[in-house]
Amino acid sequence: MDNIILTGYMGCGKTTIGKNIAKRLGYTFVDTDEMIVEQQQRSINEIFAAEGEAAFREMETALLKQLTDTKRNHLVISTGGGMPVREENRQLLSALGKVVYLKASPKTIFDRVKDDTTRPLLQCENPMQRIGEMLAVREPVYEAGASVVVDVNGLRQSEAAGEIIDRCKML
Repeated sequence: MDNIILTGYMGCGKTTIGKNIAKRLGYTFVDTDEMIVEQQQRSINEIFAAEGEAAFREMETALLKQLTDTKRNHLVISTGGGMPVREENRQLLSALGKVVYLKASPKTIFDRVKDDTTRPLLQCENPMQRIGEMLAVREPVYEAGASVVVDVNGLRQSEAAGEIIDRCKML
């Protein structure tokens, strides 16, 4: 399939860059977190509070299976930050299209999400430390599941979108 799938830690720019790519290519933009919220009729914070992270991760896998089964093309898919952690999800993502890891430093991420209270995993005493710890675990997973890695530190979203489009054309 010719879809472009954006992975990476929260705040790396998946949604804003994804919308830019979709507009340039005439593709449809979809956000897996938004799709889950719509299907469940409740926020991600509510899902985490009521059922926990494991249940949310199951919902992500089920959604990826739905997307794979529909065989839709011309999508730009923004994934939840933890979605690629599961091996099964990485395989499903690869089956959906070209997987692009948007790599951002802990400082870049913190600067972007520090005032966002909708991020359940960052509602802690030291969010900067939490970001660093989670990135240390997730970064190798993101890289292993990606066809393309784009360092977004210091890039404007339009620059990152252009680089992703150019690099995906070469695959």
